[in-house]
Amino acid sequence: MLAGSAWALAGCSSAPPLFSADGRPTQQIQCPGYGGWRNCTDNAKALCPNGYDVLDQSTDNNQNTLLVACKAGQ
Repeated sequence: MLAGSAWALAGCSSAPPLFSADGRPTQQIQCPGYGGWRNCTDNAKALCPNGYDVLDQSTDNNQNTLLVACKAGQ
C-alpha cells in the first residue's frame, strides 16, 4: 500500500506545467507552514526576477503552497 501511495505521489510531481489564463507558465512553490509565507515569496522572487502574479495560495498539513506566474521581462 505504501509503495503504491509513493508511486501516485511521484506521478503528481511530474505533471506537465500549468498555464495562466494569459498563457504564461506557472510555478508551484511549496514551503513549510511554520515559517509563514516569506520562504515561498523569497523563492518566487528568485524564480521571477521581473516580478510575479499570485494565482493561488493555500495551506494544508502545515505546508504552504503558492502558485505564481512570472511577469514578462521588459
